[in-house]
Amino acid sequence: MDTIRTRFAPSPTGFVHVGSLRTALYNYLFARHHHGKFILRVEDTDQARFTEGAVENLLTTLSWCSLDYDEGPGKEGKADSYYQSMRTAIYRKYASQLVAENNAYFCFCTEERLKTMRDEQIRHKETAKYDGFCRQIPAAEAAARSASEKHVIRLKVPRSGSITINDIVRGQVEFQNEMIDDQVLIKSDGFPTYHLANVVDDHLMEISHVIRGEEWLISTPKHLLLYQYLGWDPPLFAHLPLLLNPDRSKLSKRQGDVAVEDYRAKGYLPQALINFVALLGWNRGDDQEIFTLDQLIADFSLERVSKSGAVFNQDKLKWMNGLYIRNLTVEQIIEKAKPFLFQAGDWMQNAA
Repeated sequence: MDTIRTRFAPSPTGFVHVGSLRTALYNYLFARHHHGKFILRVEDTDQARFTEGAVENLLTTLSWCSLDYDEGPGKEGKADSYYQSMRTAIYRKYASQLVAENNAYFCFCTEERLKTMRDEQIRHKETAKYDGFCRQIPAAEAAARSASEKHVIRLKVPRSGSITINDIVRGQVEFQNEMIDDQVLIKSDGFPTYHLANVVDDHLMEISHVIRGEEWLISTPKHLLLYQYLGWDPPLFAHLPLLLNPDRSKLSKRQGDVAVEDYRAKGYLPQALINFVALLGWNRGDDQEIFTLDQLIADFSLERVSKSGAVFNQDKLKWMNGLYIRNLTVEQIIEKAKPFLFQAGDWMQNAA
């Protein structure tokens, strides 16, 4: 097998969701199992959602969980290479290539027109997607207008045919082209959308396997089109099952903590949280539930990842954390308890 290269590419928008931790963990385990590389990339092109301190929190969380990455911010002095906001010229270069080869086009539609179009589609119970109004503008005219008019660049999706994804977890999944939107690739502020940036970066960073959440499955046909248009071989894809609340709704803060930081603040051990999260969608094929990180590396395979959603059982996490705590020495317990004792002392002093 060629060198395995996986990546974890979160957006710095706040806390680290336990679902993001699972994505990072599975990418880490798969890379380490195959003696490959695990890359961290910061997808910070959505400037409106950027949260100050989120990157530092992300790095701290990964370190706390012992998920060390081989390439990324802080490694080899090349931090800027792994922040998408520092790579915008690269994305615009490939967007221009797509336009020049008639695989993308300038779109000048206003927000008002787009809203009216979507409202009308919803009223008629149609799929809400761009209607292709600007596809027919002659290339020379569109290029001239783009010099002075506000615009975006959209992917030109074929009107007929279909695209099939060969997913490691889900098998073959087919999408009809007529249902795929002409995705925005470059926004009016000049920044790329996730769809263009992640394809370009995954190619340039030689990512062999894209392991990500199920919510990105519906976007994968657009990504495969981009690989085709740019003449690149796509990576292999594996889309992970949803994390669910006990009532089988999508995991949300309404029914409990969803941030890794919350569990750390409550005294959960990183080994317990990692062990628990690893089993949210994967099992070795037997009844074993307690694994060290090294054991997970040795046993992990994408073929053992389930298609079905995984229930986040808080009681099971508490049980597992208790098991890990009871295996600590007295000295280790005292050391880990110190921050909580100091915090309680401060609280008691202030209350008095």
